[in-house]
Amino acid sequence: MRLVTYRLGQGAARVGVVSGDLVVDIEALGEAAGVDLPDDMLDLIDHHATVLPAIEQLLSQADGIFPVGTAVPLANIRLLAPIPKLRKNIFGIGLNYRAHVAESAASLDTDANLPKQPVIFSKPPTSVIGPDDAIHHNAKITQQLDWEVELAVIIGKTATRVPLEGAMDYVFGYSIMIDVSARDNRRAGQ
Repeated sequence: MRLVTYRLGQGAARVGVVSGDLVVDIEALGEAAGVDLPDDMLDLIDHHATVLPAIEQLLSQADGIFPVGTAVPLANIRLLAPIPKLRKNIFGIGLNYRAHVAESAASLDTDANLPKQPVIFSKPPTSVIGPDDAIHHNAKITQQLDWEVELAVIIGKTATRVPLEGAMDYVFGYSIMIDVSARDNRRAGQ
């Protein structure tokens, strides 16, 4: 299921699911069926154990023919960040594979050896923007604005000291993220 946060015209941010060339508004679909469904992604994630099966059932019952007012062409909406207002920081692991370590050593001032421990960094919730939003470059702060495509893993429930074999039980889903960094403002490798 491809979940999105979107805006139609000047309206409020909404949560939808992509179905072919349409975006089906989850809350509107629920209202049409008499089912209470969330109107934002964080609420959906918080209640995913019951909400996702309900959404899947409603989509299956619709079989591509959705009630009036519940679906809009994908071309008519503006995609936003999947989770526009995060509750906490995004955490990243830097230099986590050999090719990246080699590339960084060749183009930056990093060590050519694999790190002995994870290189962890974070991005504040205020750094999140959506597709097609402008990335503001302040040349007074950085001359080395850089980017990388990343796989974002969205954790769906509280986890503490989870054993490796149970880790996937805590993953809600995945997204694609562009990590923008000021390479000349790193400290101790990050």
